[in-house]
Amino acid sequence: MVTARQLALCCGLWIKQMPTKEDIDKKYRERVYQLVRKIPRGRVMTYGQIAEILGEGYTPRTVGFVMHGSDDQTPWHRVINAQGACSTGRIALPQDKQQRMLENEGIKFNQRGHCDLQTYLWIPAGQKPAKEKRATLFNV
Repeated sequence: MVTARQLALCCGLWIKQMPTKEDIDKKYRERVYQLVRKIPRGRVMTYGQIAEILGEGYTPRTVGFVMHGSDDQTPWHRVINAQGACSTGRIALPQDKQQRMLENEGIKFNQRGHCDLQTYLWIPAGQKPAKEKRATLFNV
């Protein structure tokens, strides 16, 4: 079987090399890291908020997965769940590391380990606050 590249070479055409899966994965991760690096000290974003801003192909779960592999230049601790709580209890040691890092930046948590997103949520310039899409009896 002849590949498209072989066919193009036979016809005297040059096809730009397709990006590899590793190139695509790196670009995917870097888009998350670039946004997270913009979060100011003392503010947070949620996994879902980041996924919504970055668009198709991003979900809160994949953003969390990407954050697990972030480098030292990425303030991973500023990304929390939609309830305003840390989701790293089973990943980071000690379990309260993320919350303590955020408290050192001035973020206050209640006794249940939640911060007030109305106070601490950072919305990048030009972005509108996400509208919650909850199904009700009248709009499914």
